[in-house]
Amino acid sequence: MNRTFVTKMPNHIGAFLKASKCLASLGINITRVSYNKAVDSHMLFIDAEGTPQQLAKAAEELTAIGYLQCDEDNRSVVLLEFRLKDEPGSVTAILELISAHNFNISYISSQENGTEYQLFKMGLIADSSDRIDTFIEEARKLCSVRIIEYNHADKIYDNSFFYTTFVNELSSAMEISAEAKNELMVNTNLAMQILDESGVSPYRTFDSISRFAELLAASRGKNFSPRVTVHQITENTSVTLIEPPCGSNTAIIKSGSEYLFIDTGYACYKEEMLPIIRSIVPGFDSMEKKCFITHADVDHCGLLPLFDTVYASAPSAECLRLESSGDDGFRERNPLHKPYIRICKVLTSYAAVSPEKIKVVGDKKEIRQLIEQTGFFDFGELHFELYEGKGGHLAGESVLIDFEHHIAFTGDIFVNMKDMTAHQAQYNRYAPILMTSVDTDKELCAAERNALFQRLGVGSWQIFGGHGGKKSYNVRPAEI
Repeated sequence: MNRTFVTKMPNHIGAFLKASKCLASLGINITRVSYNKAVDSHMLFIDAEGTPQQLAKAAEELTAIGYLQCDEDNRSVVLLEFRLKDEPGSVTAILELISAHNFNISYISSQENGTEYQLFKMGLIADSSDRIDTFIEEARKLCSVRIIEYNHADKIYDNSFFYTTFVNELSSAMEISAEAKNELMVNTNLAMQILDESGVSPYRTFDSISRFAELLAASRGKNFSPRVTVHQITENTSVTLIEPPCGSNTAIIKSGSEYLFIDTGYACYKEEMLPIIRSIVPGFDSMEKKCFITHADVDHCGLLPLFDTVYASAPSAECLRLESSGDDGFRERNPLHKPYIRICKVLTSYAAVSPEKIKVVGDKKEIRQLIEQTGFFDFGELHFELYEGKGGHLAGESVLIDFEHHIAFTGDIFVNMKDMTAHQAQYNRYAPILMTSVDTDKELCAAERNALFQRLGVGSWQIFGGHGGKKSYNVRPAEI
């Protein structure tokens, strides 16, 4: 059994040695350690392997010596810029005011700029926003004061409890439960460590996670404004494409009186999506609900618990069942992708679908070609050939092609980057940073994409990718 201990240690010689001896005495093996003094001078993450009893005893002993992270530390850092006269003693009055309010200073930076003023940046540790407001009001009687949002500035300005502050802010933005905070903290650290070792600065990692969370939060409620378009296939069959600001597209196929969903987007937008779905699908709440997932990524499977039947390829079904049992899914087996996926699941309130709802479609087989036919899938007037990719984006990735009606659903083997809304394009910047690549194998995925388009026959095609608008694609006889 593995467990990550989030320890808060005194910053002095022998602190890690004490924790190490504690674990060693219990026969526990340390499998990963992460500490970066420039980020947080007290927080150290220890991945440990042992029996449940050993790990429980370790938690008791680390708590007894005061090393385990305390969730009750709600302090935060405010970064202020003071515009002071460039003359001796000008900062004294501000420092006296800080002392009078009993604030600690976590960061100071100032440099002359050739004018008669200097801009002093100071990070102040506070446990109450009211106290900060009072301080700023008094400080403005002495000089001009500007508030700077620390996670949008050039550096990380607190190194005494950065992770706690950072996770508290993310949790507040996305209404994360107290139980999920530790999971978020551990995987934020893991993402930082992995990317730091590949040359990405810790600041860029934290800033990317922060901005990703901000985008998710900013698109909720009345700000949830997906692009919704309707595409006629036959007189009795149409596709309604819902493109949210963040997450995958959701396509709703209506054929006669039947409805089939292709992918579902993020779980955190359930309340925003339901009114839209109900306006498109009369009687949605009382009908039998069916969905086909192109692959088992968190941004495509968020609303699956709403459905009665979930169609999936054999590998995608296996991935969903692993998640349902509490094991790592396919993405989480990739060390480069695991932290981002875990962060994503926490921030979007992801819940795995019940295994009994999953229905495998297509043959279970080893995929030897770039994309390989695995079977057929009929829905209403549509007759799809099922294809499975070799795993360039994610193992189990499915493509549905109807050669008679010239439509294809490609999942993320093809993403229409050229036809995204501004919000979609902004959202899609951050996953490649935090995962190093959204694909399991970028070159393989590109080859699969080429093979997919070469598979299409003569005619005018409507291509529905996992993100971005529908692509119109014409194949002339000479191009075959």
